[in-house]
Amino acid sequence: MNERPTLRQAAYALLYLLPALAVVFIFTLYPIVKSFDISLYTKYNFYKNIVFERGFGNYVTMVNDPEFWQSLRNTAVFVVGTVPLTMLISLAIAMLLTSNIKGRDFFRSIYFLPVVTSVVAVSLVWKWIFHTDYGLLNEMLGWFGIGRIGWLTTPEWAMPSLIIFSIWKGLGYNVIIFLAGLQSIDKQMYLAARVDGARPWQRFRRITLPLLSPTTFYISIVSLITSVKVFDEIFAMFGGIASHGGPGRSAMTIVYYIFEKFYVENKFGLASAASYALFVITLLFTLIQMYIARKRVHYT
Repeated sequence: MNERPTLRQAAYALLYLLPALAVVFIFTLYPIVKSFDISLYTKYNFYKNIVFERGFGNYVTMVNDPEFWQSLRNTAVFVVGTVPLTMLISLAIAMLLTSNIKGRDFFRSIYFLPVVTSVVAVSLVWKWIFHTDYGLLNEMLGWFGIGRIGWLTTPEWAMPSLIIFSIWKGLGYNVIIFLAGLQSIDKQMYLAARVDGARPWQRFRRITLPLLSPTTFYISIVSLITSVKVFDEIFAMFGGIASHGGPGRSAMTIVYYIFEKFYVENKFGLASAASYALFVITLLFTLIQMYIARKRVHYT
């Protein structure tokens, strides 16, 4: 076991790894490097693959584009409205599913179904639910004397509609992860706390939350990244390319902005620059979360 690998053994290992490395290089590393190169194209002919001039003009154009800042604001609103609520509701449901309730396994399956269902399919269902004239949600609100709301047709309700749908769609995965975290906590600690007279809220605060902090940290990272790159839901619910990210672009997120610049307006350099701006923003917030986690996450 302590022998150093020979050159022949290293060559065999590299040969076995070559297919996987080729896939990583072709579909991951090369696109990353190439997209950064494209973001520097200021004068080019894509049809002939000729670049006449490079520079940071696309980044300057992006910073001066009001639609870019609007997409950032919409993304921030979506993240703030989705991530905390999804985590809170998921934790509450997970705690209920760990208790001895009837049909526990059935409810676990029901909550996980949206995760394995096509985003486009469920988006079309929710598009019907949010319909202004014959949608199920407006029909139910009518029972309480509330007038019809243009969920998908008015700028002020487009983003809340997207947040509601995204919370419902993301519950299942988070519930399963929280369930795994809750089941890993030693039940003897709860029994000892009961003997000491700790109330349910005290047990939750002093035992559940600290021991569940690694799981909570993981879910917060995944939820943040997932929310920042939201696209499919917007494209399906608001009518595809013609929607321009909802009424008045009220649901246009940064990824939708990149899609529109690349596929609709054929501004490839600007789209690549925006994608790198998204990468930097996501990396920054992830590092901030990791810094906070150093003091608040307790690993057993």
